[in-house]
Amino acid sequence: MAIESIPGIRNAEPAAIKPPKQTLDQTDFLALMTAQLKNQDPTKPVDNTEYVAQMAQFSTVSGIAESNLKLTDIAAKLDALIAAQSAATPLPQE
Repeated sequence: MAIESIPGIRNAEPAAIKPPKQTLDQTDFLALMTAQLKNQDPTKPVDNTEYVAQMAQFSTVSGIAESNLKLTDIAAKLDALIAAQSAATPLPQE
């Protein structure tokens, strides 16, 4: 049987290739942790404190990243406010 004889194969378009991620997010972390749990050796399970520590570290990093975004936004707004104030206030003449 030829591949062309399978319905839908002739007109099938190649799957879109996604560019690789530059960073991992919480969803990726949870997927990795779930895979780790599924594939661990049942006779030597990983200590729960390791998972809790990893989740705490991820939460900390996530919180820092969110704070950085907010601070960047605040800095941009302050820069715009200073620029607007400078434009509205005439410079003193000597």
